[in-house]
Amino acid sequence: MSSTPRFSTASSLDVVGIGNAIVDVLVQTEDQFLSDHNLSKGSMALVDEDQAKSLYEASGPGLETSGGSAANTLAGLAQLGSKAGFIGRVRDDQLGTIFIHDIQSVGTRFETPAAVSGASTARCLILVTSDAERTMCTYLGASTQLDPDDLDLSMVRDTKVLYLEGYLWDSPAAKKAFITAAEACRESGGQVALSLSDGFCVDRHRESFLELVDGHVDVLFANEDEIKSLYGAADFESALEQVKGRCSVAVLTRSAQGSVVLCGDQRWEIPSYKLGDLVDTTGAGDLYAGGFLHGYTHDFPLDVCGKMGSICAGQVVTQLGPRSKVSLPDLIAKHLD
Repeated sequence: MSSTPRFSTASSLDVVGIGNAIVDVLVQTEDQFLSDHNLSKGSMALVDEDQAKSLYEASGPGLETSGGSAANTLAGLAQLGSKAGFIGRVRDDQLGTIFIHDIQSVGTRFETPAAVSGASTARCLILVTSDAERTMCTYLGASTQLDPDDLDLSMVRDTKVLYLEGYLWDSPAAKKAFITAAEACRESGGQVALSLSDGFCVDRHRESFLELVDGHVDVLFANEDEIKSLYGAADFESALEQVKGRCSVAVLTRSAQGSVVLCGDQRWEIPSYKLGDLVDTTGAGDLYAGGFLHGYTHDFPLDVCGKMGSICAGQVVTQLGPRSKVSLPDLIAKHLD
């Protein structure tokens, strides 16, 4: 199923991601817990360290795993057999140890030294109610202190694709690291992929993101709300027309309605894959990006890349947490013709 090679130079790594290094704490809970703690169902709220600690202590037992959008994508890539690396900042504390062990255990290369001072490791309490809705309380901690000195540019120069999450744009130091890494990757013949992360992130940084997409990004990932927000479009089709040609490839997801992949004047409609009952949508977009980039860096046609992403997303929503509990390569082999 391979096509013309997309990458002219040999690289040791397929994808290197840079993003917030967060420990996800996933807890199945009831609506009453949200009401008791004045949490808006389905929201993502930033909290300080004291709030994070009190909510953690009040919630029930949970699943703790390395998280953050880009880290989830890289873990998915490693599970698929891609050579993956991640750059992010943790503190030398208990949660930092959990993050490092967890992401390395799935086969992702992670070598950023843990900080010995400053804020503690970031964590996100993800409260999952019986309707599979997620309510997230995030303490960003050490992750926002990523700066250019934390970058391993040898990794960045030795990858086919550098994958960046839009959340990095919220921190001036991380934003500088983001640009430094992107320039180093492109100078070495690699490509840059960007995930817009969420609609509120786009709202905060619209002008900067527009400049990035036009001048620095080869592959753009966004969901329907994010791409509409980026271009101030009233509907999805209008947003598609505006993003067309702005970057080499645009990958736009629409939950149960599947996804659309654009490249030049070509357009592919990718179906969603319902592989079980909906349990938890944590990591769905991240695993879609992982599946797509696995196909992309192995020279599969773009419609097949989209199907790989859709299959991975379809699986992860049937379970709690962003790490597939079944073999993703086997799943793709089963569902792809």
